[in-house]
Amino acid sequence: MKTIDELLAEGVDGKRVFVRADLNVPLADGLITDDGRIRAVLPTVKALAEAGAKVVVASHLGRPKGAPDPAFSLLPAAERLGELLGAPVAFAQDTVGPAAHDAVNGLEPGQVAVIENLRFNAGETAKDDIERGEFADQLAALADVYVGDGFGAVHRKHASVYDLPARLPHYAGYLIATEVGVLKKLTDEVQRPYVVVLGGAKVSDKLAVIDQLLGKADRLLIGGGMAYTFLKAKGHEIGTSLLQEDQIPAVLEYIERAEKTGVELVLPVDVVAAPAFPDLKTKASANPVTVAADAVPGDQMGLDIGPESRKLYASKITDAATVFWNGPMGVFEHPDFAEGTKAVAQALLDSPAFTVVGGGDSAAAVRLLGFDENAFGHISTGGGASLEYLEGKTLPGLAALED
Repeated sequence: MKTIDELLAEGVDGKRVFVRADLNVPLADGLITDDGRIRAVLPTVKALAEAGAKVVVASHLGRPKGAPDPAFSLLPAAERLGELLGAPVAFAQDTVGPAAHDAVNGLEPGQVAVIENLRFNAGETAKDDIERGEFADQLAALADVYVGDGFGAVHRKHASVYDLPARLPHYAGYLIATEVGVLKKLTDEVQRPYVVVLGGAKVSDKLAVIDQLLGKADRLLIGGGMAYTFLKAKGHEIGTSLLQEDQIPAVLEYIERAEKTGVELVLPVDVVAAPAFPDLKTKASANPVTVAADAVPGDQMGLDIGPESRKLYASKITDAATVFWNGPMGVFEHPDFAEGTKAVAQALLDSPAFTVVGGGDSAAAVRLLGFDENAFGHISTGGGASLEYLEGKTLPGLAALED
């Protein structure tokens, strides 16, 4: 795929450059709680603006129902982008209507505009190719060139991700080029030992990637809510912990395959449990107790890996050459259950390995728990996209950028 450097070499002065970013930031009461995805697109936006382009930034945010919804407006993201750029950013209150055209037409070379949430138009996410294509045609009227830099959305066959690049000269932005380079180091150019740490709530979300990794990783460390389905599959008592009982047959198959292929599958040996899920607003004590992972009391639910598991997991990461981590080890948003996720993050920092934090909740945890993002090899902006790439799937947004 062509990159933004090739576009800049060709010249963009005065051209309208449509940048499909991922500004899907978390909001609380209208305020951004984590601006990591906005900062991730800054290099691309800055480079284009400094080269004299008229930069049109577009993104989705949340899951509105194909119509305007103030709760999902991109205005806070546009304002934050302006703060980070240190320059005014125009904001259009529609996607392809009069406001969008006025905002774009009003740009001078070097200026930036953000159009409203793409998902306010049903054509963005339409399953029907014609409907999606019609919206892509409307978006194409706003630009001369397309730059794809929303890695967190490249696994979606959406109008602005898949259909629009076919209608304009198209290039990969700095973020996408970086993400793809990193993922190749996890698939085609792996340095060993290769350790993968998987967490998060549901084992069903990770089955496909586990299937792929059983043939590639040397060690697979399982934590988070998904660990309890593995523990149950091995016949252990898990109390009221999260369980996907219908996934037990698949989990048993993976446990057997790991043994046959020599992949070390590591499960918690102890967990931090509580009688109920904690209150994440008040952060009140949840009365945590540490119990053996194979004997969680019937009235308790496991909510984090325990101290012995933290030591075990850290020891399995110490000698790694490559580490990929996707998914927290527990309910990291609450102080009673954050230590497991902290321990994994610290182990990555202490390791000489090439370390990749696979986006989503893992990236949010790194920032929330106060770790230096720059100390990791790479923090992905797209958890779902990263996992689908590792699963071996063709990602529509990347395929659309290929020549």
